Amino acid sequence: MELKNAMKPYVKSKILNGLGEIEFYHPKSNSLPALLLNNLSEEIIKLGEEPSVKCIVLKSSGKKTFCAGASFDELLLINNENQGKDFFMGFAKVIAAIKNAPKIVVSVVQGKVVGGGLGLVCASDYVLAHKSADLKLSELSIGIGPFVIAPVLQRKLGLANFINLSLNPKQWKSATWGLDKGIYSEIFSSHEVLNIRLTELVKDYVNYSPEAVQEIKFMFWDGFHELEKDMEKRAAQSGRLVLSDYTVEVLKKIKFKE
Repeated sequence: MELKNAMKPYVKSKILNGLGEIEFYHPKSNSLPALLLNNLSEEIIKLGEEPSVKCIVLKSSGKKTFCAGASFDELLLINNENQGKDFFMGFAKVIAAIKNAPKIVVSVVQGKVVGGGLGLVCASDYVLAHKSADLKLSELSIGIGPFVIAPVLQRKLGLANFINLSLNPKQWKSATWGLDKGIYSEIFSSHEVLNIRLTELVKDYVNYSPEAVQEIKFMFWDGFHELEKDMEKRAAQSGRLVLSDYTVEVLKKIKFKE
């Protein structure tokens, strides 16, 4: 879905020379409400099923923030546990779409990434990041936890580093930290050099054997056959906690400061 007004949220995609590119945007630091999450998962699935697409690139608009995670405005609108679960399942569906796409998914992290956005990054097969792409899991500070994204973060980080990140919700980790821990595949000092590397990388990926790519992609996810069920259970946890008095009060204070 693409909206004409650039100031409005959007998810748009294009296909060119074997590359399927998806870009998303939200005026509040590329945060993700339910509609954008739904559109993201739909676009990834569509490009994954498109025979002419050999590689998928996921990116967001602007340079300051790749993704600020869940939309706080939308969290405040949740009235019951079912609505809460449905919202957090949006992240689960995007992660599942990345996991199940029979193509390499490259994420371009041009700026900071928070919370659920980090789940999308960690689910990706290869990640190019700018040196400004600091990261954190802010969930505990608002009274919830990184439940839905936990399996993919543990897969990339290992349990000890995941605990470190989860229990320091106000502390930014540097892009170099992300590279060292395996979240980022490569980091760059300029956006221009990052884009040059992206062009080179994608050129290789679109020319590799589709059969080999599909099989190696599925190999990457060995042992995660129950991921979708696990994320659904964890979405219910978040859906329950987001209704707590603590979380509602924190979100209202944040909204009041805006």
